[in-house]
Amino acid sequence: MLGLMMTYPLNISQILEHANLIHGDKHVYTLLPSGKLYTYTYAELYHRVNQLANAMTALGICRGDRVATYASNTYQHLELYCAVPLMGAVVHPLNVRLSPNQLSKIVNEADDKLIIVDGQFSEQFAKLLQEIDCKHIVHFNNNSKLTFNDNSIQYEQFITEADSEYGFEIQDENSAMALCYTSGTDGKPKGVLYTHRSMCLHTLAANQADVFGITESDVVMPVVPMFHAMGWGLPYAAMFAGADIVLHGNNIHRIVDLIAETGVTVAAGVPTVWARLYPALQKRKREISSLHRLIVGGEPMPSTLIEGYEKELGIEVRHAWGMTEMSPTGTFCTLRKTHQKLPDTEKWNIKAMQGRPIPGVQIRIVDENSAELPWDGKTIGELQVRSPWTACSYYKTKSSTEHFTKDGWLRTGDLATINKEGYMHIVDRAKAIIRSGGESISPNAIQRGLLTHPQVVEAAVIGVADEKWGERPIAVVVISSDTVENTSEVLKQHLANEFPKFWIPDRFIIVDEIPKTGVEKIDKNAIIKMIATEFNISSKG
Repeated sequence: MLGLMMTYPLNISQILEHANLIHGDKHVYTLLPSGKLYTYTYAELYHRVNQLANAMTALGICRGDRVATYASNTYQHLELYCAVPLMGAVVHPLNVRLSPNQLSKIVNEADDKLIIVDGQFSEQFAKLLQEIDCKHIVHFNNNSKLTFNDNSIQYEQFITEADSEYGFEIQDENSAMALCYTSGTDGKPKGVLYTHRSMCLHTLAANQADVFGITESDVVMPVVPMFHAMGWGLPYAAMFAGADIVLHGNNIHRIVDLIAETGVTVAAGVPTVWARLYPALQKRKREISSLHRLIVGGEPMPSTLIEGYEKELGIEVRHAWGMTEMSPTGTFCTLRKTHQKLPDTEKWNIKAMQGRPIPGVQIRIVDENSAELPWDGKTIGELQVRSPWTACSYYKTKSSTEHFTKDGWLRTGDLATINKEGYMHIVDRAKAIIRSGGESISPNAIQRGLLTHPQVVEAAVIGVADEKWGERPIAVVVISSDTVENTSEVLKQHLANEFPKFWIPDRFIIVDEIPKTGVEKIDKNAIIKMIATEFNISSKG
């Protein structure tokens, strides 16, 4: 027997409508390139989103078309997060840190019909434009003389004359609303296609008290770039809760000022950011007293840093784990009632774990034969997940058991333990992706790039510990006898043609021979021992 409940579809417009009707007087703050702080209300946001949706429709953007963004954390980017799904199109945030070569493959595969460009990135976008075929370009904050192409138009001019009422309603909640690319464990970008249903459910789950815990009284700052898995879902979560939103543009150096000026209560970003900002926050402890919670993800945050924030600054740290494939939140680390009597050191050790699955997420660990392993906090297995907001396949990619199990679970590529209370702890990557400042770097991709240089005979890339970035790549290479001087600079320039700057190894160690295993594969464990002994470099451990 079927129940008798309403069944209208979940869609992003409901988040926008709720923000306008219930929280229309709440604010969005954006730090402009000029250094001025621009602010407007959710009601004004709603008005402009409708204009933007009508303007894109008039331009010929249709339902299902991909609309790319090449932007930082700004109010225009937030408008696009709402307007593109509202009209049935698919918002496609581009990672501005990737090289033109990487992005051109992504843009061409996505077949983006329109790209909205933040003028702060005009020069680097101009390089990308040479590699792609996109008819329509809209730009904002563009103070350069670059016009991109004959069809490019300024953002405000684009939306100003458009109607501020938009009537289309998404009827199928499984319609695509966003496309985000992940580097994957093999370094090849793979598209994850979110639906209206998945993002609405993710928003509801993320706003649980023991997850993001955002309320109407909060002022939320996503320090994490909005092009990182939809800004971890924080823009939608904050809007639905009715919290004020603070967007830092692309100025990481003004974060502490913004916290003090706007009264930020909840901020989210990778540990490297919070490690870098810690001294400044300490100096201005009284000015930033509004800040009471950090949401941390992208890579593990050391327990010592968690201790510093909680003990010295009185700021709660909530450790998160997830993946682009998970929209992206999977687990969250908050203490249970039974933990409150534990010594502080034990509490911080728990908080350094990746936490328990949030409501709606299921996790398990399995052995090499796919047999489930016990939750005893000791047994290590491959971490697998599933939820209503987890991908079941990749965009334009045939499903493979390498990524998804036969019974429908996502294979994360992580090795983990789970204790009896459900707290998950990542032990290592099944494949050795290097995590630098919250970004993924593929050692194999860099190795392949090095081997295309005529002077490189062999190459191996490994991750080493780094106080600032968490991990950084180092290359060990065998070079031919006719090598020119300044080999390191030559190889850096060679890699710069294909990879973004942060992918380039910090150091190139020239050796006569790269250690091999018994089956002639590169022995990375032996390399780690070699560089520790001969060059006093610690591995990422």
